[in-house]
Amino acid sequence: MAEKDVARLSAPGQCSGSSTNNCGTLALAYGGLALYQILDGDRLAGERSFRSAKEAINRMDQAERASATGMVYRDVSEGYWKVGDKARAITVFNEGRAAGGDSFLYFASAAQAADSKPVEAPEADTRADTRADTRADTRANTRVETRADESTTD
Repeated sequence: MAEKDVARLSAPGQCSGSSTNNCGTLALAYGGLALYQILDGDRLAGERSFRSAKEAINRMDQAERASATGMVYRDVSEGYWKVGDKARAITVFNEGRAAGGDSFLYFASAAQAADSKPVEAPEADTRADTRADTRADTRANTRVETRADESTTD
């Protein structure tokens, strides 16, 4: 079925030539095909399909890439994980994270093995909030100390 979808979606007028119609759907079809090929033991074909999925993703609108990236890389990573190639699964997961895959990528078994956190983790925001809170506390304490100093000098 995935092969039929790939053929249909890469036909003229679809995600081919100068057209970007259905490139996300084509990327997902290639990702699913890669998963099945890897599970069937044909890693070479799986890598070819994975490469084609990445090409389709690169043709997509920037706003829609993260979702397709997360799904494709998750499928391929999971395929490698299930056939026992955990090192390749983790590598694919990390590539997907670097390529901007959304939170769906983190459903891959390799996510836990890679000991990583989702991209959406609010680390930077938390630090910024903490710094702002610290500055506000410092200013408030300074005002209190200044008032205390003023009242003792009177």
